[in-house]
Amino acid sequence: MKGYSTRDVAELLTLSAAQVRSYARGEFLAVEKDPRGEYRFSFQDVVLLRTAKELRSSNIKPKKIMEALRKLRVQLPSNRPLSAVHIVAEGGNVVVRDGTTIWNPESGQVQFDFSVAELATQMVPLALKKIRLVETADAPDADEWYDLGYDLESVDPGEAIEAYRNAIDLDPSHADARVNLGILLFEMGRIEEAEDHYRAVLDLTPGHATASFNLGLVLEQTGRVEEAIAAYGSAIENDPTFADAYYNIGRLYEQKGKRAAALRHMATFRRLTSE
Repeated sequence: MKGYSTRDVAELLTLSAAQVRSYARGEFLAVEKDPRGEYRFSFQDVVLLRTAKELRSSNIKPKKIMEALRKLRVQLPSNRPLSAVHIVAEGGNVVVRDGTTIWNPESGQVQFDFSVAELATQMVPLALKKIRLVETADAPDADEWYDLGYDLESVDPGEAIEAYRNAIDLDPSHADARVNLGILLFEMGRIEEAEDHYRAVLDLTPGHATASFNLGLVLEQTGRVEEAIAAYGSAIENDPTFADAYYNIGRLYEQKGKRAAALRHMATFRRLTSE
C-alpha cells in the first residue's frame, strides 16, 4: 500500500515503465518493494526521478546524472515538507533551494528549475486514489494510515494530518506517526501541539533522536534556548551522525558568545556533511 507504483510514476512523468524500473535499480533511490516484488516509490523518489528526466533532456552524460542525483538525495531536507523546494541545474550541477536556504550552490548556466510544489499538485489524483483505497479497506491498521500520511505530506498536508491522527488513534505509541504529525503542525505554526507530540514520543522512546531534534526546534522557536541546546544534545547523544543537530547547537553557542563550543560543533557539522 505504501508508495506509488511503477505504472503511476511512469504515467505521471511521461516515462516508460522500463525507464522507471531502470532508474529504480540505480544507487540514488531507496525504493522499497511490496510483497509481490513490485517497486513502490515515495514522493521523494518521484522528485528524484523528475530531476533525472530533466537532466537527461539537458543532454548531460549519464555518469554525471548519477553523481548529481546521489548528491541531490543527500541535499533534500529530511525534517520538513518538500513543498517549498526548487530543484535547479546549474552548469550540470544540482542545487536545492527554497526562499531562504541554498544547498551546495554552484555557478553556471541554469538549465532547468522546477518547483516541487508543482510536482505535488500533479500527484493529487494519485493521492486521492490512495485515500479511497485506505478508506474502503477492511479495518486499515495504524501502519497503513501512517504510510498514507507519509505519501500525502507534500501533496495534501491537511489529509496527511488526518491520516497520522488515525494512525495514532489506533496506536498511541506509533512514534513515527507522532513525529511526522508534529513536523506538519510545527510548519503550520501550531507549536504547542507539535511539542506535545514530540514529548509523547520521548516519553515512550527516550532515545528517539528525531523527536529530540524537533523538540529542540520548538524550544528554540519559543525562546527556551538552554532547553533547545539540551534537546539537540540529546539528539546527538542518540545519533552521533545527526549533522543538523551539531549545526543548530553551534549556531546557538555562537549567539551566546561561546565561540570555542560553537567552533567545535560547526567543525563536526562540516565533517559529517562533507563525507
